[in-house]
Amino acid sequence: MMADKQEVLRLTDLAYEMRRKLINLCGVYEGSVHIGGDLSMTDLLIGLFHHGLNVDPSDIRNPKRDRFILSKGHGAVCMYIAMAMRGFFDYDEIVRTYGRLGSAYGMHPCKVQLPGVECSSGSLGQGLSMAVGMALSARARGESHRVVCMLGDGETCEGSVWEAAMSGRSYKLGNLIAVIDRNKQMMCSHTEEITVMEPYADKWKAFGWNVIEIDGHDMNAIVDALDSLPPSSSLRPTAIIAHTRKGKGVDFMEGVVGWHAGSLNEEDFKQALENLAKNYGKEA
Repeated sequence: MMADKQEVLRLTDLAYEMRRKLINLCGVYEGSVHIGGDLSMTDLLIGLFHHGLNVDPSDIRNPKRDRFILSKGHGAVCMYIAMAMRGFFDYDEIVRTYGRLGSAYGMHPCKVQLPGVECSSGSLGQGLSMAVGMALSARARGESHRVVCMLGDGETCEGSVWEAAMSGRSYKLGNLIAVIDRNKQMMCSHTEEITVMEPYADKWKAFGWNVIEIDGHDMNAIVDALDSLPPSSSLRPTAIIAHTRKGKGVDFMEGVVGWHAGSLNEEDFKQALENLAKNYGKEA
């Protein structure tokens, strides 16, 4: 299956816009933003919320909607912005209130504060277990929607993830999709320095999952992966392993452990926008 070229161009432009919005927030917010991981998952979230997921901001309780769980809850602001660009939230309000006392837009997502968010998350290693429960519930009710869970590769060091992986296959949950942001970095180190994960794809295959490996910054590949998913009635869950880079799009952030989280001073802010424009072939 070949992705539609116009759709890929549309999504690529949205990814550029979203990166600009992330950089803008990081520049105005007084505290640290998880900017490195946000930039690594930008293309994936654009692909999901603007192409792959069956969701509608005007009908957020539709029982036929797909469910999305952000297991790597520290990437919440990235999800907020992707959803805002789809019409769920107001971007200006995110910028104005993010991380402040009483704000609906906390550093981790809260479904009570934000209708349209399916799951409160933040404690790493738990999202896939919740997704298994939601997918199993859908099967029991005879519903055909998908449950999509985005994980960071660092959290897949935790045993709870693999218990959920075993359960997902055992219950034959073809309606369950795990999207792994495989940027190979943790907060203070690279993943392979802490826990040897390779051969990574083989681990998911050994647990009985259908595995798709892609470049998580190639919008063609993202669209192809989402368009070629097995039907939700199939009997094996799918793992999309997306190879990414933290800080993608901003040269001085890419692959730098120190940019797991941070803030931008005036000089960094200007340079980040210039980098981004250059890397997308745009005018700064």
